Amino acid sequence: MAKKNPHTNPENFRDALATVKEDGKRNWVYPKKVSGIFYRYRTYLSWLLLAILFTGPFIQVDGRPWLLFNIFERKFIIFGAVFWPQDTHLLIFLLLIFMVFIILFTVIFGRVWCGWACPQTLFMEMVFRKIEYAIEGDANRQRTLNEGPWSVEKIVKKGVKLLVFAIISLLIGHLVMAYLIGVDQVKEIVSQPPTQNMAGFVGLLAFSGIFMFVFTWFREQACLVVCPYGRLQGVLLDDNSINVMYDYVRGEPRGPLRKSQAEISPKGDCVDCSLCVQVCPTGIDIRNGIQMECVNCTACIDACDEVMLKVDRPKGLIRYASENSIQKGVQKLMTTRVKAYSLVLIVLILGFVSLIATREDLEATVTRFPGMTYQMRDNGTVSNLYQITLINKTFQEQSVDLQSLSEDVSVELVGTSNLVLQPQSKVEGRFFLVKNQTKVSVPQEKVNLSLIHEGEEIDQINTSFMAPVAKKQ
Repeated sequence: MAKKNPHTNPENFRDALATVKEDGKRNWVYPKKVSGIFYRYRTYLSWLLLAILFTGPFIQVDGRPWLLFNIFERKFIIFGAVFWPQDTHLLIFLLLIFMVFIILFTVIFGRVWCGWACPQTLFMEMVFRKIEYAIEGDANRQRTLNEGPWSVEKIVKKGVKLLVFAIISLLIGHLVMAYLIGVDQVKEIVSQPPTQNMAGFVGLLAFSGIFMFVFTWFREQACLVVCPYGRLQGVLLDDNSINVMYDYVRGEPRGPLRKSQAEISPKGDCVDCSLCVQVCPTGIDIRNGIQMECVNCTACIDACDEVMLKVDRPKGLIRYASENSIQKGVQKLMTTRVKAYSLVLIVLILGFVSLIATREDLEATVTRFPGMTYQMRDNGTVSNLYQITLINKTFQEQSVDLQSLSEDVSVELVGTSNLVLQPQSKVEGRFFLVKNQTKVSVPQEKVNLSLIHEGEEIDQINTSFMAPVAKKQ
């Protein structure tokens, strides 16, 4: 964690959250409307990211979704590649790669993700907040409206705002469901009466209600209370990490500008206008140093730069910087920690690529049928019943055959002569292993099965065969 700014001295600023009053009640944050180059760039990026987010479920490759996170059927499609429960190790690798990347990115650039790309920030600041400004006005008007008595104007504005928020929350709820179960399933749920698909209908209402609650009331508390990312800064950041920071070397001692030159004693560039606090969506004072609540949204940079231009002083009093660059004028990115995390990330990526390259197109799992041991047949043979689960990870129809590699043991498929798998599908079947009872020498023996596809063995499966030992003559 970067050092505390030695030039600011409200010693109790870490004793309480900016969003909580002394009596423990919610201190509602009314961030002032901001403008500036960073805000413009964030707006442009938000348009791009929101477009990707809303079009993601509709993008299909060869008739299949490009992205699908079906936790209910445990089927995940990531950039067109399908992952089943048997690919859990691959998903774990992906999760590890993502986590190490976030750690590496945070060590170098702090919470840039939170301010520029996190869906919570995108929707809150670039969608819901803009709508609120358009309907209720800037921060002071919102505060006056909320604290004033109920009137026709207040009822109309609050009603229109809540209606628009509800519509957008419904859209987001449907979007999340589309990522979870697919666009076609969502269309089916929407087009049918709720009684036809109650689980899907309840799911849509639940997701929509959660988003309505978060963006209407919970707001910045999602970042401060729920999200653990801010708390990770304490162990991830160091004096070389780049964050939105106040240059206390240049800015202190702060104080307002005076018309009389005699009153302009040696002072820093900070005119103590508090605009950086007024525009902050989490209500903090960036001049107190790095804080858990800061999401690196750059609103304070834009506000401060605007003031610096007005008072004819250089921009960048609040800027992207590290503690070392402010204190010593030195910025070092490739530290030992960064190199170590980079090496771990490269190893994980190489491991993931190798696992993908060697992944089998067809996988089979064989288990004994529950509750059954062996069955004696009238023709003197003994049989065991099994279940087989086959997963086709390719995008073509596959036909496979199951054969026994063990002597005197034959395979009898139940209800079919071979197993046909549709593209990207899972098939469950049953089969018997049959053996002449007179040739049974042990009560339980290992049996090797071969999975044949287009005349070639693609997998071997081991199981056990149970039968009573034949009596000696």
